[in-house]
Amino acid sequence: MGASTPGIASGFVGAVGQTPLIRLNALSALTGCEILGKAEFMNPGGSVKDRAALGILLEAEEQGVLKPGGTVVEGTAGNTGIGLTHLCNARGYRAVIVIPETQSAEKIGLLRSLGAEVRTVPAVPYKDPNNYVRLSGRIAEEIPGAVWANQFDNLANRRAHYRTTGPEIWEQTGGQVDAWVAATGTGGTYAGVALYLKEQKPQLRCVLADPHGSALYSWATSGELSSEGNSITEGIGNSRVTANLEGAPVDDAVRIHDQDALQTIYDLLWQEGLFLGGSVGINVAAAVETARRMGPGHTIVTVLCDSGDRYRSRLYDAEWLKGKGLQQPERAA
Repeated sequence: MGASTPGIASGFVGAVGQTPLIRLNALSALTGCEILGKAEFMNPGGSVKDRAALGILLEAEEQGVLKPGGTVVEGTAGNTGIGLTHLCNARGYRAVIVIPETQSAEKIGLLRSLGAEVRTVPAVPYKDPNNYVRLSGRIAEEIPGAVWANQFDNLANRRAHYRTTGPEIWEQTGGQVDAWVAATGTGGTYAGVALYLKEQKPQLRCVLADPHGSALYSWATSGELSSEGNSITEGIGNSRVTANLEGAPVDDAVRIHDQDALQTIYDLLWQEGLFLGGSVGINVAAAVETARRMGPGHTIVTVLCDSGDRYRSRLYDAEWLKGKGLQQPERAA
C-alpha cells in the first residue's frame, strides 16, 4: 500500500495508511500514561475506513470477482462508503451505497458529491430483512457484475488492519505498547490490530470500547448479547458478533456514556486542537479509563477515526444535542 518512490504516493491508493501516532498531551499528563491516538482522519478519504475499503477492493480484484467497469455495493453508516467511493473513482468502478437515513447529512451529502449512487433507507435492526446491510447484499445480487463489499463479515476488512495498522503501531511505539483500545462496528479495526499486537506481545491488553445501546460490552464481559440505553454515535456498536470480530482477543471492555464521549471530543478540540468525530470520544474516554485501571507508566494506543467536520450539524450543535437530552460542553473561562 505504499509508493515506489520514497515521499511520493502512487495516487489515492498509495496515500492510504502510514498515519502518525499523536500523543494526547493533556490526557497523558492527567493519567501518567502515554495516551496515543492513531491519526486515521489523515487518510486521503478522511477516516480509518479507507484501509478496510482498500483491502476489500484489492482482494476482490485479486480473486477476479471485481472486473474493470464493475460496481461495488455496500451498506454503510458512511465512512466505509466514502472510502469505497473515492477508490471506485480512482480505479474505474461504480459505487452504490445504502445508508440509514439517520446518519448525518454531512456524510450523506459527501457521498453524493463524490458521485456514489446513494440509497437512504429507514434504520431498522439487523434481524429485519430491510436492514441496510442485508438490503445492500440483495441489491448487489441484482446488479450484473456487482460485488458486495460486505464489510461486517468480509475478513478482508480485518486482514487490511492486520497487515497495515497493527504493524504501523508496533513500529511507531518501538514495541512499547501495553494496551490497544478501540470501539467496534464491523470489528475490522479492533480485531485486525488486536490479533497482530497480541502475536507480538501476548501480555498486551486488548480493550473493547462500546457505547450504550450496543450489545458488545455485555458480550465481552458476560458472554451474553444484551444492550441497554442508546447512543448518538454513528458507525460503532452492534447487536451481533460479526465474522470480523469473531475470535479476536478481548481482555477487558469499557462502556462510555454519550455525555462523557462529548466532553472528550470537546476537550480534544480545546486542549489538543483536534476536531474529531463521536466515535473518537468513545475511544479516547475508554483509553483514559484503561489507563486508570492499569495505573501510571503504561502506553495505551487508540484510534482517532475521523474528523468532526462530518458531524458539525449534530455533535457540535447545541440545539441538536439538547433535542437528544445532552448538554453541549462549555469551555472553561
